[in-house]
Amino acid sequence: MEWNPETLQNLSQCFLHTLSPSPEPRRAAEKSLAEAAERPNYGLAVLRLVAEPTVDDQIRQAAAVNFKNHLRSRWAPSPDTGSTAILDPEKEQIKALIVTLMLTSTPRIQSQLSEALAVIGKHDFPKSWPTLLPELVANLKQASESNDYVSVNGILGTANSIFKKFRYQYKTNELLLDLKYCLDNFAAPLLEIFLKTAAIIDSTASSGGSAATLKLLLESQRLCCRIFYSLNYQELPEFFEDHMSEWMSEFKKYLTTNYPTLESSNDGLGQVDELRAAVCENISLYMKINEEEFQGYLNDFALAVWTLLGNVSQSSSRDTLAVTAIKFLTAVSTSVHHTLFSGEGVIPQICQSIVIPNVRLRDEDEELFEMNYVEFIRRDMEGSDVDTRRRIACELLKGIATHYKQKVMEIVSVQVQNLLSSFAANPVVNWKDKDCAIYLVVSLATKKAGGTSVTTDLVDVQGFFTSVIVPELQSQDVNAFPMLKAGALKFFTMFRSQIPKLHAFQLFPDLVRFLGAESNVVHSYAASCIEKLLLVKDEDGRARYNSADITPYLPLLMTNLFNALKFPESEENQYIMKCIMRTLGVADISSEVAGPCITGLTTILNEICKNPKNPIFNHYLFESVAVLVRRACQRDPSLISAFEASILPSLQMILQNDVIEFLPYAFQLLAQLVELNRPPVAPNYMEIFKLLLLPESWKRSSNVPALVRLLQAFLQKVPHEITQEGRLSQVLGIFNMLVASPSTDEQGFYVLNTVIECLEYNAISSYIVHIWNALFTRLQKNRTIKFIKSFLIFMSLFLIKHGSVNLVNTMNAVQSGVFLVIVEQFWIPNLKLITGSIEVKLTAVASTRLICESPVFLDGGTLSLWGKMLDSIVTLLSRPEEERVEEEPEMPDIAENVGYTAAFVSLYNAGKKEEDPLKDIRDPKEFLVASLARISTTSPGRYPQIISASLEAANQTTLLQLCNNYNSPIV
Repeated sequence: MEWNPETLQNLSQCFLHTLSPSPEPRRAAEKSLAEAAERPNYGLAVLRLVAEPTVDDQIRQAAAVNFKNHLRSRWAPSPDTGSTAILDPEKEQIKALIVTLMLTSTPRIQSQLSEALAVIGKHDFPKSWPTLLPELVANLKQASESNDYVSVNGILGTANSIFKKFRYQYKTNELLLDLKYCLDNFAAPLLEIFLKTAAIIDSTASSGGSAATLKLLLESQRLCCRIFYSLNYQELPEFFEDHMSEWMSEFKKYLTTNYPTLESSNDGLGQVDELRAAVCENISLYMKINEEEFQGYLNDFALAVWTLLGNVSQSSSRDTLAVTAIKFLTAVSTSVHHTLFSGEGVIPQICQSIVIPNVRLRDEDEELFEMNYVEFIRRDMEGSDVDTRRRIACELLKGIATHYKQKVMEIVSVQVQNLLSSFAANPVVNWKDKDCAIYLVVSLATKKAGGTSVTTDLVDVQGFFTSVIVPELQSQDVNAFPMLKAGALKFFTMFRSQIPKLHAFQLFPDLVRFLGAESNVVHSYAASCIEKLLLVKDEDGRARYNSADITPYLPLLMTNLFNALKFPESEENQYIMKCIMRTLGVADISSEVAGPCITGLTTILNEICKNPKNPIFNHYLFESVAVLVRRACQRDPSLISAFEASILPSLQMILQNDVIEFLPYAFQLLAQLVELNRPPVAPNYMEIFKLLLLPESWKRSSNVPALVRLLQAFLQKVPHEITQEGRLSQVLGIFNMLVASPSTDEQGFYVLNTVIECLEYNAISSYIVHIWNALFTRLQKNRTIKFIKSFLIFMSLFLIKHGSVNLVNTMNAVQSGVFLVIVEQFWIPNLKLITGSIEVKLTAVASTRLICESPVFLDGGTLSLWGKMLDSIVTLLSRPEEERVEEEPEMPDIAENVGYTAAFVSLYNAGKKEEDPLKDIRDPKEFLVASLARISTTSPGRYPQIISASLEAANQTTLLQLCNNYNSPIV
């Protein structure tokens, strides 16, 4: 793309149209830009448009956003995206222009170009862009000398972006070399601008300078703090250690100084708080990794942070500062300097002035509870509230309790009782006190090692449950004080293992009742509580609650669950759907229950097909259908036709409308229905089977595992139809396509193994040579450990099903003598890598048959191989998996796999039942020694000699023990 007035005009028009409220010109412009993006120098042309002062600001802003996104997708595109990479000459020109342009742009364009520069820096800096840092430093010096803090902040913002990698990447020699380069070039200029700006702030603040000026200056210091954090994250650099006092004195000043000119407005206070929060993050970092060097400053900072927290209001705009400040105190409390908290009255004061005020519900919490229940639950129940005031205040208490547990428990216990007494005095007014008490007990509970159950030393769980929680759960008005109800349900859920079955199940009708609460959080928590109760196991590993327990409540429970999905905002409530899935997995499903359930589920499915939004809800919906079909049809096979009448139209709609998100689920459910059918399979299934055999059905990699699952179901159910009308050739064509790629080869073997298991030898004999050709080609071109293991399992299955003679002869028909080469180079050395009980048994028995029954191995010319194979069999059967299976040497190709693994989710309840092809052989060890004992009688003395010469000493000992154990001597 050449840069000329015509290009400028065309691009300007396109970007103008992308801002149009009308969809037609907008889509046309987006299409034109997408086509232009394929041409060389497109990115450079857009960047020049951004630099053109005669063009309208709105157009330049749109172009800057497009430029940033263009770089994201094309600077270093991953192979699976199909995007064309920007050519090197264009890259060099972009890098030459972008820094100067960024610094001379308006703030909105500057922020876009700063992000674009960070994209380049992520891939090219410093090795492929050695001029960047010197250019930034030179510009920083120039901007500093002229007190141009708009440019200073632009440069610091860019440096902050490119240095962030030091926070997130693993510590490697390469990363440390990059860090050293950045420190050598930027540490001194950073300190220089930081100290200069600090002096300007002091003089500006004392002389009553403008809020706008102070705001720019404080933002500059905040950016310096963020760069400080990045450059110090991996380890304490020598430069920062040498200049620690200069940094720390300024840090302390920002925690202890007020700036009335700014703090009189919310916007200005937010700016000051952001700087203070950045300082708190820096001192927390030093507390964690540079504790020894930092200890001289610790007392002053602890006092400064404590004092600061006492003055931070409960306003949500100050949450970030409050959280980072409390995190610093928490880091101190768990360190060797915890004695700062041991003074008389310190812990009670922390509890009274920091913990309780931050744990108490605020208006913002109530608003979130009512207006955004998904986010409330994410924070409250699922632990994403780690950066909320409520959670971090309790983390501080936990931190102090590391060294002062008894004292903390005593003080908090008294606080809990005081809060409950306050509630009892006036429940209507003081309900938040009870909520605070429940939250403290729940948040300070600790998980028992190796399990999901929790415990607490704060209260007697059963006593607290009976006196504080049960009254809320038995309240007849499910809509009164919903936040208290939610707290009570959360307590019940968390301590479910400690509540005896008798007491817990007396409340089951109340849980079912709460599903009818109008509050989305309350009916979600009720569903979650029921779902988690059904998972509780007693110490003997048995489920505490079974189908007999829930049968009396089942009709009302299912009715209330489906009704709860009709509440506004809960139409796709994942907690309700998960409870439906869990209940159907436990309950005895009669036809009276199954009918309404399948109708309800397919109605929901038909609705969400129009616009799939919530992948977690969708997954539980399909799991619910699968578990209902599986368990109801196991109990009453006559229900299959009724289920098909309900489900098949929905699945056909997914296929016809190409609902991409649901195709893998639809194929898995179809596989389940096919397996439940008794031959002959209905014509509508055979129509689906014909579609399944078309190559275009397999183009989307996200569908492959589910399509394989469906193909296996057809192979098992209609083997006779497979051999007609050239269908087997189509099936093997699919195998050939799948096995050729490392990302799908395992799926290819699933197809091939099912063909071998389900079809007679005469049906496949004419194709066997083609199968071996495909496998040998892949073995030569791109062998992986995963492929070799699958190949070995296939050969073993072939031998078990069709005999060693057919195995040897068909392989040697491809290339004379290739069988023994494969055995020596692949079978023997990799046998020990096989995992999985069915797979180990299969390969061990097949290998045993090979050396004890195959003429090739009983011939005197292969004695060495015979011994090596036996050695591998003994290793496979006698050593633990972790001893014989090494870490796979190859790294998986992430880019290759991400295509389908991200989109394909297996349905647990529609999974393929693993079949053991050797049900008649109970113990492969016994089979081995019995077979060896039998063949040894034909040539006494021959095999002990081979065993002595070929087996490792440990394996000889193991084999002797096995012979003794099974009374099968080798003579």
